[in-house]
Amino acid sequence: MRESRIAEHFASHARVIERAARELAAPAAEVGRVTVEALRAGRKVIAFGNGGSATQASHLVGELLGRFDRTRQPFPAVTLSSDPGTVTCIANDFGYEVLFERQARALAEAGDVAFGFTTSGRSENVRRGLEAARARGATTVAVVGAAGLVGGTADHVLAVPSDVTAHVQEVHLMLLHVWCILIDEALGEVQS
Repeated sequence: MRESRIAEHFASHARVIERAARELAAPAAEVGRVTVEALRAGRKVIAFGNGGSATQASHLVGELLGRFDRTRQPFPAVTLSSDPGTVTCIANDFGYEVLFERQARALAEAGDVAFGFTTSGRSENVRRGLEAARARGATTVAVVGAAGLVGGTADHVLAVPSDVTAHVQEVHLMLLHVWCILIDEALGEVQS
């Protein structure tokens, strides 16, 4: 029983990956291009999300500040869900729905790229964070599931063609790795 369940998960994942590769290749390449241009110009990446999506945001930022495939210069990047003092202060004093909005209002600048990860596409704080970043002149990227960015807009919406949380998150990870590959290829002068 367990082996068949594992096989089905992998088979279902493969179907989502195949469809996502067809549907998201062009928009993902465009997000990669925009991000490379922003980093080349000395701008920063801002990333945020809740729960598993917060870890995706942190993963992207970690790859930019540290390294992905090759040792290269660090790139300016910040995640808005990593500092427990800030998260609990804003959530307690203003409400969880403004968590990313308030930080984006303070940190986003024209030319930055803001990535909002939300598997369901329904996270109000992610939607509001993207709106605030966009109002400050940042390019906004919503990384979502099949529902899209419900009740909001972004400059780029990458909607994984699945309603299965695990598959959406698996593709989100693949997307952020693809962006890291594109960044490394364009800007990855090897350093020791």
